[in-house]
Amino acid sequence: MLSEARRLFKMDSTQHPQCAFPAKLRDSSLLRHQAFIGGEWVGAGDGAVIAVLDPATGTKIGDVPNMGYEDTMRAIALAETAQKEWAARPAKERSVILRKWYDLLLANAEDLSAIMTAEQGKPLEESRGEIAYAASFVEWFAEEAKRTYGDVIPSTKPRNRIFVLKQPIGVVGAITPWNFPSAMITRKCAPAFAAGCAVVVKPSEFTPYSAFALAVLSERAGIPAGLLNIVTGDAASIGKALTQSETVRKISFTGSTRVGKLLMEQSSSTVKRVAMELGGNAPFIVFDDADLDVAVKGAIGAKFRNTGQACISPNRLLVQDRIYDAFVEKLSAAVGALQVGSGFEPGVQQGPLINEAAVQKVERHVTDAVSKGATVVIGGKRHPLGNTFYQPTVLRDVDDSMLFSSEETFGPIAAVYRFTDEQDAVAMANKTSAGLSAYFFTRDLDRMWRVAEQLETGMVGVNEGLISNEVAPFGGVKESGIGREGSRYGIEEFLELKYVSLSQYSA
Repeated sequence: MLSEARRLFKMDSTQHPQCAFPAKLRDSSLLRHQAFIGGEWVGAGDGAVIAVLDPATGTKIGDVPNMGYEDTMRAIALAETAQKEWAARPAKERSVILRKWYDLLLANAEDLSAIMTAEQGKPLEESRGEIAYAASFVEWFAEEAKRTYGDVIPSTKPRNRIFVLKQPIGVVGAITPWNFPSAMITRKCAPAFAAGCAVVVKPSEFTPYSAFALAVLSERAGIPAGLLNIVTGDAASIGKALTQSETVRKISFTGSTRVGKLLMEQSSSTVKRVAMELGGNAPFIVFDDADLDVAVKGAIGAKFRNTGQACISPNRLLVQDRIYDAFVEKLSAAVGALQVGSGFEPGVQQGPLINEAAVQKVERHVTDAVSKGATVVIGGKRHPLGNTFYQPTVLRDVDDSMLFSSEETFGPIAAVYRFTDEQDAVAMANKTSAGLSAYFFTRDLDRMWRVAEQLETGMVGVNEGLISNEVAPFGGVKESGIGREGSRYGIEEFLELKYVSLSQYSA
């Protein structure tokens, strides 16, 4: 299967002599192996590099700079200079440039998708979907750039006027994950640019090439040098520079709750604004009045998208007693039909996990559950393809004593719990420190409103498993995060309010 994928997408290493890149790109200049600082492609100050691996084969596809504190501080300084000029431009001009970036993302979607699949592993069709999703944020915020309205407030005094202005927060530090390497960058950068900010991005060391390709297209779109900076390398030292710098006025992070808490603590020394999109432990509730076929389709879309490597992926499937066996049977049949393989192979729906550590975590969760009484209905072990492939799995008779209840699995495992009534389902769903997303399926209109309001999450999908889009606010409550991305609320995260009291001289 993998050899066939390599035949379909011939090697292309025009940009790097040691690169075994598993895709032939139409525009090979999108594949860069250096960081992007101040409009220039540069290596680390000491020349150090990090190897980037193809998760489907474990082979190296290239090297990128292993940067640290000093490199990041230089990027911050250049971003500060660029931001002042950019903020002075009319909002309409910023909007036009962002629209050009959007057009270029769509025009180069095939190459961007191939780059993503090569370094992240997701099926090519899913990569195409992510590029469209990533571009949607650029389009949306290109339009929102012109709508950062202020206020005029009725004054308490004669001959006085009160104005509220909205101004860009300044330089932003963005730290993005490997699971959605393009969309998580545009979801942060597009509103920042629309508001008049500059950004220093630290992408995951597993998926830097998607970030570099976005930077190439941003430059072509006319986004000024220094406004977008991409630094790759040591997470601790780069994070230290971003959080300790007084120039950086906001940290936007998507990743684990553990790291998010650390960044919040580090940011407190300079009292930065923070936006945190952290881990989840999403419940997926199926009531006994639900359409089981619709629920199963929703479960497949929500749970097995990106091989289960999504923060809003359901970690706990809660199914009511009366339909439990029927749901497990239908779900297992659908999961068994999922095709596993290289993301470049036609028809593949499940790619590899990102690395060996991810596979070991999945194995630990399955072993723990089985040792405590859960039953593997289908899957439950590494895939015959080897490397980091794991079989799509369904477990039944899962309960709160198992790791699925307390840890985010981040893999293709559907852990099915049982509940008795609505009150029981809501209590089980809310029994977690996470609160990012939740899903439930029912035909009862009253229940739709009642349960949606009781679930302690930032997002709820009712009778659907795919809820992410650019027009709705994305974010969580409790330990799943602070702030919202996307929608008309997203640009507010990059704006400061300024109150101006203007009094006329006495006559």
